[in-house]
Amino acid sequence: MNIYQEELLDHYENPSNYGTLPNPDISHEEDNPLCGDQIRIDLLVKDDKIKEVRFSGHGCTISMAAASMLTEKIAGKSLDEVKHLTKDDMLAMVGIPLGPVRIKCALLPLKVLKSGAYGINCWPGEEDE
Repeated sequence: MNIYQEELLDHYENPSNYGTLPNPDISHEEDNPLCGDQIRIDLLVKDDKIKEVRFSGHGCTISMAAASMLTEKIAGKSLDEVKHLTKDDMLAMVGIPLGPVRIKCALLPLKVLKSGAYGINCWPGEEDE
């Protein structure tokens, strides 16, 4: 467990791919109004492959570390591969048990990524939020 906690802290303190892209092909941003986390993910896509990825925003250790981990995982992947990432994939990357509130923090980067990849502005059922 300590190894996963150390990795989370390292990604939080030294995030991979932090920043924005000047002319992204895909850019999407969302927040979690319950805790204040906000994440934006920018993608540069060429021949259906992610050539560059950046994330920006602010939030708790878990959301920021999860975003960093996710950007490392998806670099060089196809959009189809990204669309097939699951909640379980994301939680496995984080590697520590999380309660219901913290699960939302860990899943926010995946939600932002998939919303951008699919080109949707909100998830079904969230239109009224």
